[in-house]
Amino acid sequence: MPDPEQTPHLSVILITHNESRNILGCLRSVAFAGEWIVVDSGSTDYTREIALSFGAHVVKTDDWPGFGAQKNRALALARGRWVLSIDADERVSEALAAQINAAIRTPDVHLATTSAANAASGPVGYALPRLSSFCGQWMKHGDWYPDRVLRLFRREAGRFSDDRVHERLIVQGEVAALSAHLLHETMPSLDVALDKMNRYSSGRALDLVRAGRRGSLASALGHALWAFVRGYLIKRGFLDGRLGLVLALHVAEGTYYRYVKMWMLSRTSKALPAE
Repeated sequence: MPDPEQTPHLSVILITHNESRNILGCLRSVAFAGEWIVVDSGSTDYTREIALSFGAHVVKTDDWPGFGAQKNRALALARGRWVLSIDADERVSEALAAQINAAIRTPDVHLATTSAANAASGPVGYALPRLSSFCGQWMKHGDWYPDRVLRLFRREAGRFSDDRVHERLIVQGEVAALSAHLLHETMPSLDVALDKMNRYSSGRALDLVRAGRRGSLASALGHALWAFVRGYLIKRGFLDGRLGLVLALHVAEGTYYRYVKMWMLSRTSKALPAE
């Protein structure tokens, strides 16, 4: 257990909902951190109990404001000089753990100012290359690889965008890159993939309409076709075999439904749910 009186060097933050299958493996992969913050949105399984037994600080919320806002809630609870944002279905490999520890142990420069841009010498954020699995296979080509995600950052230098899905981490300062993989054990079956596609396409369409975007059936078809060509041909998704084709079609279908939903939402303001 970390000392509650001591400021941890690294805080791990994650948001959860019914992640009892994943949460322990995730937390074990970041056992080297000084604290673990879990913000849970009303899980009905044993997610919170498992996280508590590991030693995490767990907070339950009754609403769902979207991924960006929920992650900012977790960030507000972190006390570490550095923060690693991770999802429950992700694992930090041993090689990546070593690189993270080396990166955050770079001596800080003491400055009188507390501005985010001047809070530390060198990078204030690090992007990690993510290797994802699809229906049990690691996908090493196509749209999913290399998938560089900004996840490690100085606490005072970053915050998440307010997007409901596909939120972005925004940091003020230099961003560097690590080379070891963040392992993403996502979408173990096609049923899971289709369910996630439906939820994410709806949330992203809502974000786009609220940002003033409009769509059409023609643009939906065009974007879907381009998504398939980009992932399967240009980014050589075909090298991942049969599942490379399935994934390219899956990405194209998700793109199509995102733009169709955006078009349908934009037709009437009454279709927009309240903020």
